[in-house]
Amino acid sequence: MRKPAQKTLLILLLIYGVVSLIHFIHNAEFLSDYPDLPASWTSAGVYFAWIGMTIVGVVGWVLVNREYQIVGLMVLAIYAILGIGSLGHYVLAPLSEHSVTMNSTILLEVVAAACVLIEIMRQLARKNSQRESPKHYVSKTIKEE
Repeated sequence: MRKPAQKTLLILLLIYGVVSLIHFIHNAEFLSDYPDLPASWTSAGVYFAWIGMTIVGVVGWVLVNREYQIVGLMVLAIYAILGIGSLGHYVLAPLSEHSVTMNSTILLEVVAAACVLIEIMRQLARKNSQRESPKHYVSKTIKEE
């Protein structure tokens, strides 16, 4: 059975993965409607970008579950930051130039990715505080003597 923190992270990752897929599908299928995207972008390229991004998330999750938790959480943080990067749509064109559906898929992905990142930061902070806990240090020191 998974630890509660891992269950929470898994649920958030699954939500983020689904919302991200929805955004990328919309982006790929309505690519020409998105304002000011580079003309060189293709639907296939958008799908490959999602696959590449998702591989980063899967690798992070595998590392977390193979006891490489800190490294895995850092890889998952990169995955989450990639999702927050969808705000780049608004660097190219303001919110008002995007349709309601475009804005919804972009912002849902960003919020989901931010929730994943917050959970990762919470877990990293907890691991750090457990590692530096005076109680842990005292018991370790006593055992060494």
